[in-house]
Amino acid sequence: MTVTFSDLHKESGLKALNDFLSGKSSISGDQLTKDDIKVYAAVLGEPSADLYPNASKWYGAISAKLAPSFPGKAVGVRIGGAAAAESAAPAEPWDDETDMKKLEEAVRSVELPGLFWEASKLVAVGYGIKKLQIMLTIVDDLVSVDTMIEEILTVEPINEYVQSCDIAAFNKI
Repeated sequence: MTVTFSDLHKESGLKALNDFLSGKSSISGDQLTKDDIKVYAAVLGEPSADLYPNASKWYGAISAKLAPSFPGKAVGVRIGGAAAAESAAPAEPWDDETDMKKLEEAVRSVELPGLFWEASKLVAVGYGIKKLQIMLTIVDDLVSVDTMIEEILTVEPINEYVQSCDIAAFNKI
């Protein structure tokens, strides 16, 4: 039986993992497997014992089993994803009366694993109309820019403010 976990960096994902582990000591049975290692690697850090007691106990047990296998001193690393890209995405309003602050709030309200909103600015287009130019970083394996634009940024409720959105620049990092 295949088990799928998603959003393990968010509360909802940790809650699902915690609920799944209720009464269990591992992901796939009663002993450590590769499945445990895959899930362990996707969790950003030890879950709170107060909020996620089952996940915290499981995480601690996996850490304890792995530690003797790696006796060297760790210096610490951050994982950003297999491949990432920086992009500039202009979001254009319907007209000069569109509340640009609400437009930016609507765009930034999009939360996806592997999507990180960054700096933004308003750029004059003409006739008193400005567009929002916003920088973002995505993890390629988790976010499709085309899907994000076509299925999220230009549909309800965000399309109340955003007429169109495109990619102005795209750089692999």
